[in-house]
Amino acid sequence: MRVVIQRVSEASVAIEGKITSEIKTGFLILLGIEHEDSQEDINWLCGKISRLRVFSDDTGAMNLSILDIKGELLVVSQFTLHASTKKGNRPSFIKAARPEVAIPHYEAFVDQLKRTTQLRVQTGTFGAMMEIALVNDGPVTIFIDSKNKE
Repeated sequence: MRVVIQRVSEASVAIEGKITSEIKTGFLILLGIEHEDSQEDINWLCGKISRLRVFSDDTGAMNLSILDIKGELLVVSQFTLHASTKKGNRPSFIKAARPEVAIPHYEAFVDQLKRTTQLRVQTGTFGAMMEIALVNDGPVTIFIDSKNKE
């Protein structure tokens, strides 16, 4: 399971020109799910995300977590995070989980993130063509892969 986390001052998802989800200060999380992912990956990532200290304290140092600032989260499914570009110029998405695996994992991730953080969690729409708008604060962008825990 892979995530790209962007610290944002605002973010939204629109489908066919209509905003379906939006947040203010917090994280936009792009979530890529692969075939081998499990509940263990979900639990580990949600814990890591909730404790990630990338928000500024009174001195300007990145010492605060999403929990400390009581921020918001927006989770968007992003199968292209598992693109392989080793051969040729057209990415292969063979490692990305098929919808029958990815949808339950996506929903479990969102549920676990809600339980772990007790914060407002918004979502994109799985499989939809979405327009993501964001103001990256910093910019701060973090990539985490649950297969690289050490």
